[in-house]
Amino acid sequence: MPVRPTRPIPLAVLTGPTASGKTRIALELAARWGAEIVSADSMQVYRRLDIGTAKPTAAERARVPHHALDLAEPDEPFDAVRFRDAAEAAIADIAARGRRVLVVGGTGLYLRVLLYGLADLPPPDPARRRELEAEAERAGDAALHARLAALDPAAAARIHPADRFRIIRALEVAAAGRRISEIQAAHRFAEPRHPHRMVALRVEREELRARILRRAEAMLAAGLLEEVRGVLAAGFSPELRPLQAFGYREPVAAVLGRRPVEGLAEAIARDTARYAKRQVTWLRGERGVEWCEPEVEAVAERLAGTGKAE
Repeated sequence: MPVRPTRPIPLAVLTGPTASGKTRIALELAARWGAEIVSADSMQVYRRLDIGTAKPTAAERARVPHHALDLAEPDEPFDAVRFRDAAEAAIADIAARGRRVLVVGGTGLYLRVLLYGLADLPPPDPARRRELEAEAERAGDAALHARLAALDPAAAARIHPADRFRIIRALEVAAAGRRISEIQAAHRFAEPRHPHRMVALRVEREELRARILRRAEAMLAAGLLEEVRGVLAAGFSPELRPLQAFGYREPVAAVLGRRPVEGLAEAIARDTARYAKRQVTWLRGERGVEWCEPEVEAVAERLAGTGKAE
């Protein structure tokens, strides 16, 4: 049975593609408003993965309280349901203390689940999943992605060819005689769980690519390869889902000697830019999204009055 919030709580939501400036603007607004931040980022839920996820620093978290970060080890299963439950608990706690709630993140699925609940998807099929996992090992993720493209083109267009988890889930749904893209589209018309206003940061494509490259270079300078070495030395498999996500896939390959370190920042940036493009596509399909320039005052004006405790 879907978990319902104990009561609707007004939320201010700041989203946008990666590297668009969400963290900088959110910190300024939260400090100004006396708000607390609830993260909606599917990578920042993992402990140990700090640099490659652009997780708020210790100083930033000391300045403004953050929630829904560091919830799981890299090898723990983590999904939108766990995120929703953690976010709902944080939101209720923040509101109970009379503080304003600012939800910040670019993971579209997490935002949708928090704001509108879960889509009516068929339950997981463990046997079918094992078959698809074995097939992925034999034929590769690209082969499964090609099959999904034939069965559900809209879903394939939104899922990265290397995102085995989401490809397999979409194929599971297709095997049950339904299209995950159609279920998700219908879900867009669900009633909101919380009153909210959602602002997405709009950055011109070439400027966003430049920002992404600068951030990749800064991450490497900050010790991203050392972070990856530490995670692998702790016994975590390089094939884990978070270590094969954008931001980590290329550094992991470099640490394992599967690719040269030369040109690594550019490779990370290309991978990240593809993800950013999918984020923008997702947000353009969501209802109620207001696009705004990545400036503090412009966002403050759009979100003025939202997210206040009642």
